Amino acid sequence: MKRKLVMYLFAVALLLAACSTAEGPKANGEMTAIVKRVVDGDTFELASGEKVRMIGVDTPETVKPNHPVEPYGKEASNYTKELLTGKKVTLKFDVEPYDKYQRLLAYVYMEDGTFVNEKLVREGYARIMTIPPNVAQADLFLTAEREAREGNRGLWGLDVGEQGADAKDADKKAAGKKDKAKDESKAQPSKSADSDTPPEGKAIKGNINAKGEKIYHVPGSASYEQTKAEMWFATEEEAQAAGFRAPKR
Repeated sequence: MKRKLVMYLFAVALLLAACSTAEGPKANGEMTAIVKRVVDGDTFELASGEKVRMIGVDTPETVKPNHPVEPYGKEASNYTKELLTGKKVTLKFDVEPYDKYQRLLAYVYMEDGTFVNEKLVREGYARIMTIPPNVAQADLFLTAEREAREGNRGLWGLDVGEQGADAKDADKKAAGKKDKAKDESKAQPSKSADSDTPPEGKAIKGNINAKGEKIYHVPGSASYEQTKAEMWFATEEEAQAAGFRAPKR
């Protein structure tokens, strides 16, 4: 009897040790998972039930409550569905593995190495939306968007009216993007709080125009309300350190 008790306690100790070493998603870590369903172009659900918001990209809205489907939204959503539904993917995390709604924030890679976030931007299904501190791939996304824009791919092939003229600064970048709300309650620091909702403590908008110029806009400035934020900053000094300049007018 005593021997059985000792063996039972030993088994319990091993189980507790295994549980204590199990780790969930962490900063700069990664995990593999199966995609159960795609919510829209940049958000999907895993077989585990967790939802994933792809870092650095923003596809046109399709499922936001009380909000019309945006131009090229269905195309982007269908593209991601064909690409990811039922597939095994690797999720790589940046500084923040979760958003405030507890959705995973990830760079998504398919088994053949395809970097899904970049592919969506490069093929014109998404615009970039970089929110610090998750900026590890910001330069790559910027290059991909510039290539898509110059090639009039996807949403960049729409005329300005269809896109909904976005940033009316010196270069008149057509953007028409939006707010975002992903999933049923569309929760995310982007979507349900849309891409023009500043992260806490960061109200200065950083925008990259059609010429590739990095310009920042402070609250109350002439183009602030019309400008789509691709990055957010707390101070002008922070924006300047990231290579952004103030508007010329």
